[in-house]
Amino acid sequence: MKNQVLHGQESAANGYLEIWCSLMKVPLAIVAAIAENGVIGDGRGLPWHLPSDLKHFRAVTMGKPLLMGRKTFESIGRALPGRETIIVTRDKAFDPSRGGGQAKAIHVAHELDAALALAQARAQAMGAEEIILAGGGKLYESLIGRAERMHLTFVDIAPSGGVSFPAIDWSNWLEVSRLRPRPGAKDEATFTFVDFHRRSL
Repeated sequence: MKNQVLHGQESAANGYLEIWCSLMKVPLAIVAAIAENGVIGDGRGLPWHLPSDLKHFRAVTMGKPLLMGRKTFESIGRALPGRETIIVTRDKAFDPSRGGGQAKAIHVAHELDAALALAQARAQAMGAEEIILAGGGKLYESLIGRAERMHLTFVDIAPSGGVSFPAIDWSNWLEVSRLRPRPGAKDEATFTFVDFHRRSL
């Protein structure tokens, strides 16, 4: 009887732990700039020059872990100050040492679930309110079903490019904010910042 009671208490404790962990889960948020034709890149980087959007990206992502593919990281070329980068790559020999002095803020994962688990751990250690999914196209496609938020920049041009954002089922998303700022002198196009949250089931 005593063993049954102890087993019941252990089961209840495990149940509370699972509930606590689910409540503590840091949401995954997509950040992307998308052209009118769905293009997000040309294989080398962004197919436009928008300093205002880069400033917006910095503000949205500061103090948070960034989850990205190897090609996206290589297009940036370094670790971004004030953030930690988790690179997802199948290349077991990949060496992100080009991060220089910020190399300690770079992590490498070879599987999606391992990357997400690491991102959760780092987000909680950093006190971040969300994990940022920063691209590229294949990673967006693989994880859009797990994302709970999106911070999108809709760019008012239609450039050529081989990388596109995956199709979005807009019925799953609720728009929570929209801002259309005046473009800066060096911005090549107009744009709109729009934030979305996934609708509750």
